[in-house]
Amino acid sequence: VQLQASGGGLVQPGDSLRLSCTTSGFTLDRGAIAWVRQAPGKEREAVSCIRSSGRITYYIESIKGRFTISRGIAKNTVYLQMNSLKPEDTAVYYCVADERYCTAFVDEFDYWGQETLVTVSS
Repeated sequence: VQLQASGGGLVQPGDSLRLSCTTSGFTLDRGAIAWVRQAPGKEREAVSCIRSSGRITYYIESIKGRFTISRGIAKNTVYLQMNSLKPEDTAVYYCVADERYCTAFVDEFDYWGQETLVTVSS
């Protein structure tokens, strides 16, 4: 299983970015795909997760209403639309997947991809 995250970059506060997660050897039908982030000097935290059923969970209060996770037409693609970005959203973002379910406990995810860096700064 391979997961590839892309779409990160340097943006200003208030800007938007869309992260893409493309998988091989795994599709959303098998379980769940999520986004995890790690800000400088902080622990990794689950951001959002989508299950094969379509159920979506957002784990961070501050992103609700600003971030949207969605599935692509292809079953191996998941997006994270991030609007109204704030400096505190600066982090490396990982695309992760699990054979069973979504969870806030990031260490429980079965598969991890390479990160994409998001920097929000004026």
